[in-house]
Amino acid sequence: QVQLVESGGGLVQAGGSLRLSCSSSGQTFNNYHMGWFRQAPGKEREFVAAIRWSAGSGYYADPVKGRFTISRDSAKNTVYLQMNSLKPEDTAVYYCAAKTMGTGTYYYTGAYRYWGQGTQVTVSS
Repeated sequence: QVQLVESGGGLVQAGGSLRLSCSSSGQTFNNYHMGWFRQAPGKEREFVAAIRWSAGSGYYADPVKGRFTISRDSAKNTVYLQMNSLKPEDTAVYYCAAKTMGTGTYYYTGAYRYWGQGTQVTVSS
């Protein structure tokens, strides 16, 4: 059983930065995609960013390109989402997720089997 635990959310002013973390114990992710998704009130959960753990290559949704960076620390078994130049429209609950390679495309919510509990990010104007 893979358990993911997010941290790092909070309240920040527009233009500010936050770094989200997602960690797991007892599981290595060499054959996984790790993703970040978000869900704003009244909206569907949407793809934000993903990383292929073995290669370290990141993929991003258009609204966050150039502002967010996904990375991973293999030694700590942790994936990060560095969020810069935050905007009020980035306000949402952010979820970390994991899926094995070859089980669906990285930006598709339904492809991910394992999910964290979510962390709230609020950006004030």
